[in-house]
Amino acid sequence: KKDPNPFIVHNWREDVVTIGHAPAEMVSEATYGMVNEPWPAQLNKLVWEKRIKRNDVNNNENGNGNGLPPLVISVGQVVPHEVLGMANFNKNLFVGVGGVEAINLSHFIGAVHGMEKLMGRGQNPLRSILNYASKEYLQDQFDLWYILTVMGSNIATGEVEMKGLYIGNDVRCYNMACDLSLQVNFNLLPKPPKKMVVYLSEEYHSTWLGNKSIYRTRMAIDDGGELIVMAPHVETFGEDERIDALIRQVGYVGTPAIMEAMKEDKELESNLSAVAHLIHGSSEGRFSITYCPGRLTREEIESVGFQYASLEAMKRRYDVDGLEDGWNTEVNEDGVEEEFYYISNPALGLWAVSSRFEDDSEVSTSSRENNDGASTAIASNQEASAQSGGVGGWKRPPT
Repeated sequence: KKDPNPFIVHNWREDVVTIGHAPAEMVSEATYGMVNEPWPAQLNKLVWEKRIKRNDVNNNENGNGNGLPPLVISVGQVVPHEVLGMANFNKNLFVGVGGVEAINLSHFIGAVHGMEKLMGRGQNPLRSILNYASKEYLQDQFDLWYILTVMGSNIATGEVEMKGLYIGNDVRCYNMACDLSLQVNFNLLPKPPKKMVVYLSEEYHSTWLGNKSIYRTRMAIDDGGELIVMAPHVETFGEDERIDALIRQVGYVGTPAIMEAMKEDKELESNLSAVAHLIHGSSEGRFSITYCPGRLTREEIESVGFQYASLEAMKRRYDVDGLEDGWNTEVNEDGVEEEFYYISNPALGLWAVSSRFEDDSEVSTSSRENNDGASTAIASNQEASAQSGGVGGWKRPPT
C-alpha cells in the first residue's frame, strides 16, 4: 500500500551517497590553506537512484525508456545566507538533501573564509565549489529545474509577500534572483546601531536556527554595542542531540577558543558544522549578545557564553506588538532617550553598514589576522572580552 504522506524525512547522516568530489585546490583556496582536502558532493540515495533506475530502463531492450533524464524540481527562497552568501540554488541539493561530510565541510569552509566575506554575495569560493559539483555530477544526470522566490515585506501592511519568481535550469536563474534579493532583503544602514533588538517567532526553537539574529545583524551593529534576542520559543541549542551536546560543551566562546577545542576534541573535529555554528554565533568581543529565552534557564544561556535577561522583563521594555521594524526610541532607567533598531524577522534580510560590506576579497590571511574590520578574527594574540559575559567574546588587545 502506497504511503499517503508525500514527504520523506531526510537522514543526513545515513541516507546519502557520495557522487563525486570538488578538487582539494578549490577547498584550500576558500580556506586560505587551512583545509586541503576534496569536498564530497553527496545526495540523498533516493534522489540519486532516480538516475540509476532511468539508466536501467533505457538500457533494457524490453523497457519503455525515452532516453530522457529524470525530472528533478528544486523549490526555495533566495535570501542572504551566512554560509553560502545567498541561499538556495544547488544548496537545496548538496546541503538540503546532502550528507554529514559535505555539510560539515561546507559550513566549516564558510566559517574559515569569513562570514562577512560571504553574506550577500552570490558568487564566492564556496558557491564555486557547489557549482563545480553541479556541472560535473548533476547536469547530465537529471533534468534539473529551479523554482526560486524572493520574499519581502509589504511596506504598507508589513505582511510578507513574493517580490520575484524565477524559473530556470542554470545559474542565470539564480543570479537574477540574487540581484533582486539584494534590492529587497539587503538593508544598508546609514550608521551602526548601538543597540539592536531581534524577535524570534515560533519557527525558531533552537539557537541553531535562532542565531540568524546574530548572523544577519553582525555587519551592522556598532563596536561595543548590544544585541538583544527575544526568543520565546527557544528550548534547545542544537537540532539533534549530538550537536546540542557539543554546543553545551564548548559554547559560543570565540574563534580562537573554538578552534583550540576542535584540536583537542575528536567528536567536535568530526562535526565541523557545529564548529562553524559556534564561530558564527560568537561576537568575537565586538558586541555583547543578550538572549531572552522562553524555555531555557539562565544557567543554560550563560553556560554557552551569552548574557541572559528575563523574557517577561524585556517584553515589558520592548512591546513587540507596538514596534516598527527599523529605528525606534526608548527611555532608559536613567530617564535618557535611547535609539535602538528593531527586527521582527531576521530570516528576511541582511543588515549592514557600508564599511563592513566592502569588497575585501583580496585581503590575505595575515592581513585578516591583523585587520580590525569585519572579518572573523583568527589571530593567536586574542584575549577574553568582558563584553559578552567574559566568556562569549574575544578581541585583540590594543596595539
